[in-house]
Amino acid sequence: MVTIRLNTWVDAPVERCFRLATSVDFHVPLAKPMKERAMDGVTAGLMREGQTITWHGRHFGVRVTQTTRMEVLRPFSYFRDVMVDGAFKYYVHEHHFAAMDDGTRVRDEVRFAAPLGPLGRILESLVLRRYLTALLKWRNQALKRVAESEEWHKYLDEPAKVTTITSQPGKIHVA
Repeated sequence: MVTIRLNTWVDAPVERCFRLATSVDFHVPLAKPMKERAMDGVTAGLMREGQTITWHGRHFGVRVTQTTRMEVLRPFSYFRDVMVDGAFKYYVHEHHFAAMDDGTRVRDEVRFAAPLGPLGRILESLVLRRYLTALLKWRNQALKRVAESEEWHKYLDEPAKVTTITSQPGKIHVA
């Protein structure tokens, strides 16, 4: 199992940083380079504890689908999302937020394991650790840029909305 830890300083209030990090609307444009789309579960608004989201996208030229569940949510200090279905054998992402001086420290801890036994461990050390660290840094820089500018209004000023899509054979329900 691999653990990645990353700290990012954001010159913005902790509540704003937390809400952006739980906003599907904020993450959707970030996912476009990987051709990721939110396809099932919560597809807009702020994630809440117990809710799931399913992403479809491309990484390393391979189509991947991952469903994560917001397992724990403690506004405005912590949340944990857990992969419930996807390419990894194990994937947990813990997000910590702390008000510090006039800003916020955002601390991420990602723990993951690749499938495929010994081959998976080689992939973890040669490719996946570096790729996921770069992806995490890129997303945190986007959070920092948006939270520190007026752009955050675009994602958080409208009344909170939650769109949930539930699909069953022959039926689609949108709430």
